[in-house]
Amino acid sequence: MKGIYKFSAVLLVLILVASSCSRKKSTFMTRNYRAVNAEFNALYNGNMALEQGKQSLAQTMKDDYFEILPIELIQVKEEIQLPGETRNTDFERAEDKAVIAIQKHSLYFNGKEHNPQIDEAYMLLGQARYFESRFIPAIEAFNFILHRYPTSNSVNAAKIWREKTNIRLQNEDVAIENLKKLFEEANLEDEDFADASAMMAQAYINLESPDSAVVHIKNAANFTKNNETKGRLLYIKGQLYNLLNEKDSANLAFDEVVALNRKSPRGYMINAKMEKIKNFDYEKGDKVMLEEHLEKLAEDRENRPFLDIIHHQRGEFYTQTQEIDSAIAAYNTSIKEFRQNQKLQAYNYEALGDIYFDKAEYKMAGDYFDSTLQRLVENTKIHRQIKKKRDNLEDVIRYETVAKVNDSVLNIVNMSEGERLAYFTAYTTQLKEKAIADSLALVKEEEGFRSNEFFKGRNKGDSNEEGGSFYFYNTTAAAYGKQQFRRQWGDRKLEDDWRRSNKTVVLDSSDEQDELSAASKEFTTSEAFLPETYLAQIPTDQKVIDSITRDRDMAYYQLGLIYKEKFSEYNLAINRLETLLSYQPEERLVIPSKYHLYKTYELLGNNAKVEQYKNDIVSNHPDSRYAENIRNPSAQLGADETSPEFKYFELYHLFEDQQYGEVITMADRYINMYVGDPLVPKFELLKATAIGKQDGFEAYKNAINFISLNYPNSEEGRKANNIFHAQLPKIEKFDFEANNDSERWKLIYEFEVSSREDAMALKDKLDTAIDELKFNYLDTSIDYYNASKVFVVVHGLYSKEGARGFAETLKENKKYKLNQPYIEISSPNYAVIQVHKNLELYNDKIN
Repeated sequence: MKGIYKFSAVLLVLILVASSCSRKKSTFMTRNYRAVNAEFNALYNGNMALEQGKQSLAQTMKDDYFEILPIELIQVKEEIQLPGETRNTDFERAEDKAVIAIQKHSLYFNGKEHNPQIDEAYMLLGQARYFESRFIPAIEAFNFILHRYPTSNSVNAAKIWREKTNIRLQNEDVAIENLKKLFEEANLEDEDFADASAMMAQAYINLESPDSAVVHIKNAANFTKNNETKGRLLYIKGQLYNLLNEKDSANLAFDEVVALNRKSPRGYMINAKMEKIKNFDYEKGDKVMLEEHLEKLAEDRENRPFLDIIHHQRGEFYTQTQEIDSAIAAYNTSIKEFRQNQKLQAYNYEALGDIYFDKAEYKMAGDYFDSTLQRLVENTKIHRQIKKKRDNLEDVIRYETVAKVNDSVLNIVNMSEGERLAYFTAYTTQLKEKAIADSLALVKEEEGFRSNEFFKGRNKGDSNEEGGSFYFYNTTAAAYGKQQFRRQWGDRKLEDDWRRSNKTVVLDSSDEQDELSAASKEFTTSEAFLPETYLAQIPTDQKVIDSITRDRDMAYYQLGLIYKEKFSEYNLAINRLETLLSYQPEERLVIPSKYHLYKTYELLGNNAKVEQYKNDIVSNHPDSRYAENIRNPSAQLGADETSPEFKYFELYHLFEDQQYGEVITMADRYINMYVGDPLVPKFELLKATAIGKQDGFEAYKNAINFISLNYPNSEEGRKANNIFHAQLPKIEKFDFEANNDSERWKLIYEFEVSSREDAMALKDKLDTAIDELKFNYLDTSIDYYNASKVFVVVHGLYSKEGARGFAETLKENKKYKLNQPYIEISSPNYAVIQVHKNLELYNDKIN
């Protein structure tokens, strides 16, 4: 009986609990059951997943201290999440838990939510979406809280998160307006006020208004209780003051970061110290104290994770104090202490490149700039700047190499026979001595390595590099052993009792001397160590020597212009141009070299030299356009009919008239006449286009390649490079299109160039027929094909049959009687024959 009562009581309790938990009623039991279940089950697990996801993102984030840090520690990805892409499992779990809380525990009826935890569920939902960069769904969740739960204690937080999302959506103006309203209307708690102020600062930073951002970043730093956040905000405050060029205020902000010490991540403190050092006054400050401070930072064991930053700053310090060798060492140490900071590495390599450029070691500088580019993101502003610097350096490296090599060759050419023999004898003797020394050093190194590593340091089970742990499996070690055996025991036959003294054949010093003599003999008989090898390579043909001289002279001239125009290295420019004049070059280089020296000395303010070259040009070259420019400084070099600008436009009109042969001939003349002028690449490109029109694809390809290689830094050179690599490959391989595949056709009539007047007469007759027969959609032209042939072309036909029908109509019409042979051809195939000059191949194919 008691069992029945007990069972009935339990059943009654279960029924009461079940009925009280129904979502259709707002009872005390229902509200508390749903609230507790939502808070301590779904929301608890969801918030745990959200925090775990945030920590995961924070660990993978790498702050770029060379830019203004973002306010939020979490760097949200910029890519839009596409359907089916893998999502962050933590944020996905947080979103799922929020959805479960809403779907299972919401008590919304009669226009009111009776579960006080549902607004928290929507907050969780919005934040999970925010951190996954799904900003539109996130802002919907935050707006839902504001519209459905206006009395919720999460309203202010929802408003702040909504504006965070607006900032991510680049709606900074909307965010600023809403946050200002929030400051005016709401009584925010300290952390909410700090969060809102920080986001206001972020909006102003995005809008590039650092002065407005500073005000709000101060408020955020003052009101937050989180020391990690405080350290970040203070550091950003210092960066903003630096951006405003208020160094003293910036240093005070960085001092505040340093004062937090271990309360904030050490990265903020170290970078704050580096920023203060960047603001150091090298004219008034104590440089010795600063150097000691940097040394102490580098020696502090706690700073090991930041050695790359510290040594980079040491390099900057030594660069400022002109201690170049110390700067090189510091930058290289920073490179060795690599901590995954690619941009810092790039700055190290760039600094080294600048140093070697200033030392005129251009090949080395170019290599460092190449390393810089490899560590920068393409198409960024800094990447484009370094790329331009490197491209400009390419010409310097090329011309300096030509100048150095050709100078050396010409110096040897000008030596007497005896001087040449003495020169190469000394050179080959030096080569032999170095080769012998290198060989002996290699043997000693091998001996030392084997005695230290093999005989002394082997542990049981250690394996050699060349197969297994057994000694004889290592060929190098075995060879060393044979050598040592021979030195100790001499030459022994493989027989019993080989160790007996009467069988010993010991090597003496004469044996070693014989070995050295044999080695020396080997060097003596090698062609690389014979003076005759090099004497035979000295050019003797005067045409070859003249070519080397011209290349050398042109290299010096180009170097003078590059140093003057592109790098503003005026002393280097003067050196190269005056060296060129000392070689008595061709006349075409003499006058422009003197003129550029005149202008360079003018830039340096050297009046004596300015007058010297001015008088030289006016007296010795009075009819030149350079002399005219000196006499009349207000006139431009391109204002008269002898200027390259005038000649270029004159030549361009010939090109438009399809006088391609004349264009090619005259362009060659002007290129030689105006050598070194900025307009020369334009002449080259016009000439290349004329060559393509006249001779076809292969000739055009070669001409374009020549421009891209010889004028790489000019606009025309870059255009030629793009044509060569991007456009020409698309048309290099051709195939004629099937007749029924095209919707645009042409009718062509062939004429010899000598019959151009007949071609003009046919064109006039065609124009008349088109007008009278009302074929207004057609037009005609005379097109150049090659040096001996032109086409009269009818454009605008829609089919092969239509082209043939139009031609036959003109042939049969008594008024026109056009009996001239014709070819109907599709527009794509016409383009092919014009590019490749293969009309005969097309005729063979269609016939």
